[in-house]
Amino acid sequence: MYSSICSKVAMPMNERTVFDWARFWTILRKEFIQMRRDRLTFAMIIAIPLIQLLIFGYAINSDPKHLPTQIIDLDSSRLSRTLVAAMQNTGYFDIRSDLGMLDADTALRAGAIQFALTIPPGFSREVLAGRNPAVLFRADATDPAATGNALAALTVLNRDLFARELPRSQENDTQFTIIVHRQYNPEGLSRYNIVPGLIGVILTMTMVVITAMAITRERERGTMESLLATPVRPLELFVGKIVPFVFVGYAQVVVILVAGKLLFAIPLYGSLLLLSVSVLLFVAANLAVGYTFSTLASTQHQASQMAMFFFLPSMLLSGFMFPFRGMPVWAQALGELLPLTHFLRIVRGIMLKGSGLQDVFGDIWPIALFLLAAASIAIFRFRETID
Repeated sequence: MYSSICSKVAMPMNERTVFDWARFWTILRKEFIQMRRDRLTFAMIIAIPLIQLLIFGYAINSDPKHLPTQIIDLDSSRLSRTLVAAMQNTGYFDIRSDLGMLDADTALRAGAIQFALTIPPGFSREVLAGRNPAVLFRADATDPAATGNALAALTVLNRDLFARELPRSQENDTQFTIIVHRQYNPEGLSRYNIVPGLIGVILTMTMVVITAMAITRERERGTMESLLATPVRPLELFVGKIVPFVFVGYAQVVVILVAGKLLFAIPLYGSLLLLSVSVLLFVAANLAVGYTFSTLASTQHQASQMAMFFFLPSMLLSGFMFPFRGMPVWAQALGELLPLTHFLRIVRGIMLKGSGLQDVFGDIWPIALFLLAAASIAIFRFRETID
């Protein structure tokens, strides 16, 4: 087929015109035939717009609701329960009753809750007496976009909530004061959320793309056959291929941390050692994904397409660009499968909250499990390739 098309295109120079419609349609037909045969590219043409449509249409929500909230009610009165019920009716607060007496600071640092409300003893008595008591409202403000609307909804409750309980002389007065503590990011700076997250996004993009294309390039150039002719085993080749990129990943992390500190004053409250170990797991997981793609792709172009197919959902469903808790349940379930989702929680927790191992372990083991699965698939696929 291809030779017949080429014979139609080839003509003596003296017979060529400025633009020949027959030759144009012949070339056009050839391109469509090649596009049809490249099934991966054709699938990407359909899949990528569809994924973007579904994610942006259904999963992305810049106004998250039903945010987990812990209530420490030290008054246990009818008015305090009315306040809690009114908060829940706004739709922004999901009262967590399964936390028991878990310390609110511990729950906030571990990411188990977004807010914590403390109602002091004697709250009801002080309200009825018109003394304007104060309640403490603590918020995990590492992501300002996830808390802004909820805080605005809370302030609306500060007036006329207990109008039926108060004398008419007090109905239009402020009934209680809300003391808001925006923990971990008191000024509500978006760069505190973005810059640490960029560590995970940049590592995902570079590690997956570079690994997939580097190994595929060796196969295209024929150097992979030379390696296979040596006594090197698949596991040895796998580890030898990814270790250099681990150092590349650490170099990128150092650049981002130093630039973030000098240019944006991003703090690092937690353990640098814990962050380094987490980076190692995360980099290895992404390298294993890139290695797997290299065993599936026959060209560098296909490898880059696969890498972008993995990177796009990772960036959109991980909570980097949009609040994770604002997504529907099915999108959060998909996001939990991605290593970037867990790494963002780890790096933001360590840098902004000073989280320790006990706080981030719930996100470390999913990355380790993902690494084990991706590495197993990569080695298995590589064995099939060399056989």
